[in-house]
Amino acid sequence: MLVLRPADAAETSVAYRMAMENTHTPTGLILSRQDIKDLPAPEGKTRAEAALGALRGGYTAFGPARPDVVLVADGSEVSLLCEVAVLLEADGIRASVVSMPSVGLFNDQDEDYRRSVLPAGVPHFGLTAGLPVTIRMIDGFSGTVYGLERFGASAPYKVLDEKFGFTAPNIYAAVKAMLNR
Repeated sequence: MLVLRPADAAETSVAYRMAMENTHTPTGLILSRQDIKDLPAPEGKTRAEAALGALRGGYTAFGPARPDVVLVADGSEVSLLCEVAVLLEADGIRASVVSMPSVGLFNDQDEDYRRSVLPAGVPHFGLTAGLPVTIRMIDGFSGTVYGLERFGASAPYKVLDEKFGFTAPNIYAAVKAMLNR
């Protein structure tokens, strides 16, 4: 099964294209009900051009080519990591943000590509509103994952984000704690 959890409108367009072109397996598009901000466009590309990286399952959506830390997420958590990257930059820490709409497709890529997105020797921090195991299944990921080990809470998403710590200041603190170990 091809599972796709896009991060913004541009990635959703690419994911829809992928679903329509996939004739070998069922496709699951996991979309959010939240009002998600579009990711920033990297220098020299439009956001639509950058979102084509989703065709490979995962790609560096934001940040420098040689980061001090790599932040990894899928879906709505990617925009939160972009906010965290800006906070880290203010501290002189270069963070790249990886959008991983399809772990399966990413794991099917050649090792050189996977290492270009998740370089060895650079700390990795994953964020998921789901089970941490989803991030840990990414080939080449080694690091800390902030996620939930349970389901069932019901409230408006902003209330839940605050309750479970899915805020830029909290995730910034978690990344800093990981880097200071």
